[in-house]
Amino acid sequence: MNRFIVPLGFALAAVISFVLWWFLPAIGEIGHQMKQGGPLVAGLIMLAILQTAFIIERIWSLKKAQGRGSLPDFLNNVRKALHNGDVQRAIQLCAQQRGSAANVIRAGLERYLQLRSEGAPKEKVVAETQAAIQEANGLEVPLLERNLIALSTIASIATMVGLLGTVIGMIRSFAALGHTGAVDASKLAVGISEALINTAGGLFVAIAGIVAYNVFVTRVDSFNYMMDEASYEAVQLLSASVDR
Repeated sequence: MNRFIVPLGFALAAVISFVLWWFLPAIGEIGHQMKQGGPLVAGLIMLAILQTAFIIERIWSLKKAQGRGSLPDFLNNVRKALHNGDVQRAIQLCAQQRGSAANVIRAGLERYLQLRSEGAPKEKVVAETQAAIQEANGLEVPLLERNLIALSTIASIATMVGLLGTVIGMIRSFAALGHTGAVDASKLAVGISEALINTAGGLFVAIAGIVAYNVFVTRVDSFNYMMDEASYEAVQLLSASVDR
């Protein structure tokens, strides 16, 4: 079922964009001018719809990844629990927080308790606890970075589509100038209008996509750094507690 979601999403965005482009003149003068940009404007509208959907999905996913409450407060509470040797309390905090960092730390803590109950040596406890954390981190990071490439790709495609519309508009303008006799001013104006509208539309979608991509990449990098730091400190505290 999941394999059909993306194609259906693209098809739905294409239908909506074509309908919006067709009824643009109903908006008013601005819509009428956008309609003069030609069918490529429908493609730019589709890219804008997809871009908006990906941005909303990223905002929701990163909000969910942060979990409940303040992430720094959660990490401080886990640090205090591990410093006091209360691993069960730390696991309980992770279960309550339900964020990506909590899932990563919880995987390591549960593996730690399992190895301690089996009486494993310190080296094995530390190594396998760290391995469990790294494995959980490897599962969480792709979820944080999902659709970022799509945002970057849409920004690049929008630039190319806008440039293509610009070229087509300029071709029509020069075709109007190429006739012998008086210049067809109306065809010249339509060609220039098509070129400028596609240029503006492509730049608008591209700029929005680039800004969103950089914002999300910065947030993901910051989140990954925080998770790595918290995981490393958790392993160090657990390692110290093995000697107790």
